Amino acid sequence: MPRLILFIAALLLSLQGMAQPQPLAVSKSGRYFITADGKPFFWLGDTGWLLFVKCSREEAIKYLDIRKAQGFNMIQVMVLHDLKNAVNVYGDSAFINKDVSQPKVTSGNAIASEEDYDYWDHVSFIIDEAAKRNMYTGMVAVWGSNVKAKLITKPQAESYARFLVNRFKDKPNIVWINGGDLKGDVEMEIWNTLGETFHKEDTKHLQSFHPRGRYSSSVWFHDKDWLDFNMVQSGHKDYAQDTTAGDQFHFGEDNWRFINQDYQRQPVKPVLDAEPSYENIPHGLHDSLQTRWTDADIRRYAYWSVFAGGAGFTYGENAVMQFRKAHEPKGAYGVTTTWEQGILSKGATQMQFLKKLMLSQDILSGKPDQGLISNQGERYYYLAAFSGTNYAFVYTCNGRSVPVNMGKLGGNKIMCSWYDPRTGQYQGIGTFANKRKQIFDPPGKKQNGNDWVLVMESVQ
Repeated sequence: MPRLILFIAALLLSLQGMAQPQPLAVSKSGRYFITADGKPFFWLGDTGWLLFVKCSREEAIKYLDIRKAQGFNMIQVMVLHDLKNAVNVYGDSAFINKDVSQPKVTSGNAIASEEDYDYWDHVSFIIDEAAKRNMYTGMVAVWGSNVKAKLITKPQAESYARFLVNRFKDKPNIVWINGGDLKGDVEMEIWNTLGETFHKEDTKHLQSFHPRGRYSSSVWFHDKDWLDFNMVQSGHKDYAQDTTAGDQFHFGEDNWRFINQDYQRQPVKPVLDAEPSYENIPHGLHDSLQTRWTDADIRRYAYWSVFAGGAGFTYGENAVMQFRKAHEPKGAYGVTTTWEQGILSKGATQMQFLKKLMLSQDILSGKPDQGLISNQGERYYYLAAFSGTNYAFVYTCNGRSVPVNMGKLGGNKIMCSWYDPRTGQYQGIGTFANKRKQIFDPPGKKQNGNDWVLVMESVQ
């Protein structure tokens, strides 16, 4: 029966005529992503860290189908999570003797044969299923905890990276992600070895580095040739919790500050928040009695970071990122639901509206534009502004008034509307003279979660 289900799913996909993905590249400006044919690509990622090891073929298909329907186009996933237990749902080991330089590979790959279908065949299967849905996989080669524990030597890292390239370099829908929740100066030699090997052996795919919470890859690797774009992990702490003395940055919930910081760096490279707070996870992660992050919080992080110049955004949900199943008595970080419940969380259904908004205009001409705002606020009163050729967006997370310095866009008249991040619907406001200051009041009461985007377009 499972083989029949897989066949039917593949047939349905072929009948739908879904386009196959093209390798990603960096735009001429150095700010955004494009596909090989030059079309803009807005990175809308989902955090599916344990997809390769915890999901069967049927479960992976279900996951990808739902995320595709929700508008996601990138899945961030660990190729190797735990070297001490690198075994997938079918009981297949990734390596011989827990040595990354010795991948355990069979001679065949037939799904019907338990002896042929190995760990790496399963990885390939899921990558290919993502491709059928025009989705990409951000491949985290090895999670940082393994490197911190000194389980991998430099020669092993180089051999492992070569294996991954030789195995997957012909897949159009991959991006290499070095690192994994760790500072780059912890065993930096290993990270540089992985990065340089990927860069040398594979010229088709982009590469970045996933850092520890409240850091960006730029801190250690911005000038490295192997780093094509920066990843930020703005982290899971709220304003009051962000007090760790050893951290270099204390931006609290202001994830836009990380993006703004990297946006100013030279040479110019794209940047995105690749791990903000996850929906339904406790503030600070480790105390299950803490308040949980909500869909409204995630929308705020998304629009703040993208309007600050982010080339995309990665969403995460507590149960989904760890693929917690019903038979598992206890999961991490106070998880209370299964992944099949968590995948339908409110925030997951709302992220697509950010992508739709950004692609509704010429995103490649866009840039952060705080000069549009005449009375900037702090924390939850912060207004994020973004503009491009003949358009501008301003985001408020709590429905506060939006004072705009008109005249920044071309034309004599500006058509204005409110865009609802919860539904993707527009509400017309009217057409205004493009001069002096204009104050716009969003619908509803001023309160957190009553977020809106003021959309301005030149009409003449």
